[in-house]
Amino acid sequence: MDYLKQFLGHISSNNYPSFLNLWEEYCLGDEVDTEEFRRILVAAKESQFAESFGKYVEQGLELWQKIEDPKISHKIIKLIFDIQTSDSPALIKLAIDYLERLYEQEPKFVENMRLIGLRDQKQCRGAISKYELLQHMIPGNFVFHSAGWGVGEIMEVSFLRQQISLEFDYVSGQKDFSFENAFNTLIPIPSDHFLALRFGRPDYLEDRAKENPLEVIHMLLRDLGPQSASDIKDEMCDLVIPEGEWIKWWQTARIKLKKDTKIASPSDTKGVFALRDEELPHEERFQKALEEKPGPDHLIQLVFSHLRDFPQTLKNESFKQTLKQQLSDSLDFPEVDTAQKLQIHYFLQDLGDEKNYPPIQEIITSNATRELIEAIDLTAFKKRTLTMAKAHRPDWIQIFHDLFLVVDPSTLRELILTDLMKESGNQIEQKLQELLAHPEKYPNTFLWYFQKILGKNTLPFNTTDGRAKFFESFFILMNHLERAGDKDTVKKMIGVMTKGRFSIVRKIMHDASKESVQETLLLASKCHSIDDHDLKTLHSLAEVVHPSLKSLRKIHVREEEDLTIWTTQEGKDKLKTRIEEIGSVEMIENAKEIEEARSHGDLRENAEFKAACERRDRLQSELKLLSGNMANSRVMTKIDIDETGANVGTVVECEDPEHNKVTYTILGPWDADPEKNILSFQSKLAKNMKGKKVGESFEHQSTQLKILSIRNYFA
Repeated sequence: MDYLKQFLGHISSNNYPSFLNLWEEYCLGDEVDTEEFRRILVAAKESQFAESFGKYVEQGLELWQKIEDPKISHKIIKLIFDIQTSDSPALIKLAIDYLERLYEQEPKFVENMRLIGLRDQKQCRGAISKYELLQHMIPGNFVFHSAGWGVGEIMEVSFLRQQISLEFDYVSGQKDFSFENAFNTLIPIPSDHFLALRFGRPDYLEDRAKENPLEVIHMLLRDLGPQSASDIKDEMCDLVIPEGEWIKWWQTARIKLKKDTKIASPSDTKGVFALRDEELPHEERFQKALEEKPGPDHLIQLVFSHLRDFPQTLKNESFKQTLKQQLSDSLDFPEVDTAQKLQIHYFLQDLGDEKNYPPIQEIITSNATRELIEAIDLTAFKKRTLTMAKAHRPDWIQIFHDLFLVVDPSTLRELILTDLMKESGNQIEQKLQELLAHPEKYPNTFLWYFQKILGKNTLPFNTTDGRAKFFESFFILMNHLERAGDKDTVKKMIGVMTKGRFSIVRKIMHDASKESVQETLLLASKCHSIDDHDLKTLHSLAEVVHPSLKSLRKIHVREEEDLTIWTTQEGKDKLKTRIEEIGSVEMIENAKEIEEARSHGDLRENAEFKAACERRDRLQSELKLLSGNMANSRVMTKIDIDETGANVGTVVECEDPEHNKVTYTILGPWDADPEKNILSFQSKLAKNMKGKKVGESFEHQSTQLKILSIRNYFA
């Protein structure tokens, strides 16, 4: 594949002369790598200089003649005819001879040769592809529209009119194509192709995908090429697998994909899955990864993942011994640190089935356990290190105490807590007192333990008073995290609080004292991430247990913002007219723009299509906003106006320090006219003067304005 990389490099840099020189050199080769040859032609066909290259592509015919596999040979010659632009007599004769050899016995052969333009022997571009499309023109068959309309089903075919009618998944209504237009834009899709099944037999494909996920993903990768996880979801979610079932289905399929020897899995979430030509045994794939000489951390992750996912490979004694030798050799690498050596020794101990393994004991006893734990990424090895420390270090209790509040993830805390509860109950209570007093220092540990004491167990603080104290600290922590900007943890805390219709709140408040509940409500009111609805719920639950706390609701619960949009009748009429204009005129015009732009071809490079879609999004957003505003609008009348201060519906006369006078009218947003000093009550200036009375002043553009008079707009 060395030539392929060079060709792709010249294409990406738009270096046509170098591409052409390389092509001439490539065509002089004695042997042919058929897959490389095919991919070079595909890349050339899709490149920016495909038309120019068409004059020289027939130089590849000598290589084509060396291909023995008839299927690959057919793919290559079809590509050559698709690309060629010379229409040389030799190429025309080759096209006729090739098609005669394949299809001369067919009843419509002569007519088809006329339709694809070979009867007069003047041109042969795309001859094989055109002939195959004609063969495929049968109602019920499927095609792919190369200019962006997606998959289409053939509904009718008229050889008399030389016209074909289709229905597409991305375009509404039945569309008619002349044969000439069809030759330029339609690609046949076999009946067993993934897209044909998805479009024509979706229920069958869904059943197959649920019964055998690998079979369908194999089909998808075979027909659509390498795909990322996101690409696979785009092709299958909701179209094959219902959206509500997707996550569970993909999790199952993903596990099977990793173990499939026919599929090359990506190393990261953005990489692509690809279908291999031949199966690659797990041992061989693993050895290829090791040949790339990964760094110590990557090596450890590779070995761990392989032994976890494919333990059966250890039955291959040769592979097992080779792996042991490679791991032993890696211990001598200068870049391997102590924590990495410990993990490699874990592998060697397991591979050797050794119960007593001195190198591990030596590292554990001569190094700080906390530093080892922090340096290890794999949770399984962190846990194993803790177990080894307990077995071989006399000071393990102190080590566990030091780690308890700071270690992650929760499985390690569980192990530490269980062991410490057996050996030093009083000391662990001291640590929990520290956690209760300073939850902001250990937020993850606090949330973990807070949820543990809500269960049925005999842990410290799993009492009425203990749970109430932790609940108070819960809101202290939330307030701290809000100020620190840790939105993710705050969101998690709100989820814990509201889960099961506030089940933990009900449980804690049911037994807590009035004073404790009162303190909890006060702390909760300081947490601005708790919305008004949830805050009211907390108060309602508290009032059920302690009715006398009802008086706190007025103090703690934040007033809801008034969403009413005041307007005059004229302003509301303007809004109504604008909504009707968007819905009945602009949206229809935009739909026509999208349809017209779509017909221009490749949607990926279609600037008009993208612009039309962007306009559609803007119109939809504006329509949604204005419709919401209409629902919240209220036409003001004379009796709605509060003339005791500067409010919506008033005319306010003001004076600056130099006795210059100016008059402002405060109305709704659709009445506003800055040139006439008519302000929206939502504007900054209107908010500055809101509620001010005659004789009071407000600031505008660093100038103090004094209110001289206020009158009703409708007076």
